[in-house]
Amino acid sequence: MYIKEFDIRWSDLDANRHLANSAYINFMSHTRMGFFIDKGITQEQLVKFNIGPVVFHEHIYYFREVFQGKPIKVTLEVAGLSDDGGFFEFVHNFYDHKGKNLAHCEIFGGWIDLKTRKLIGFPDDLGYALADFPKSKDFKVLTKEDSRKFGKRPVDLNLE
Repeated sequence: MYIKEFDIRWSDLDANRHLANSAYINFMSHTRMGFFIDKGITQEQLVKFNIGPVVFHEHIYYFREVFQGKPIKVTLEVAGLSDDGGFFEFVHNFYDHKGKNLAHCEIFGGWIDLKTRKLIGFPDDLGYALADFPKSKDFKVLTKEDSRKFGKRPVDLNLE
């Protein structure tokens, strides 16, 4: 399990003076990028291979409010990965300073070629990092069908 600690800043709060939804998303993104960097998948590597991560969906379950004043910890585990590394499913948990679970998030995504804007597999030259991903207890191998299991695309509106 990968863990990153954060202080709650004034700018992380919403009108109710608790952690804003956008702050959860930012903390998770920061945790993922910190993990990738620790595994040698840096911005320079992403530029070299002309790839970027894309999120298909995030689902956050909130259990307790988070307030300013005490740090929180955000964990990362990989719940799924396709054989070519092109699809990923991450699980994040938020904990207070006493270890109480504050929130849980499941995120599903993939990698795109930034020139063609098409989904691609994870580059073989970076494959060494996949073996080190901290896997969850219920880890599974993902397929393209897993990327389509949430909802149906609505019909486009004619706004002309």
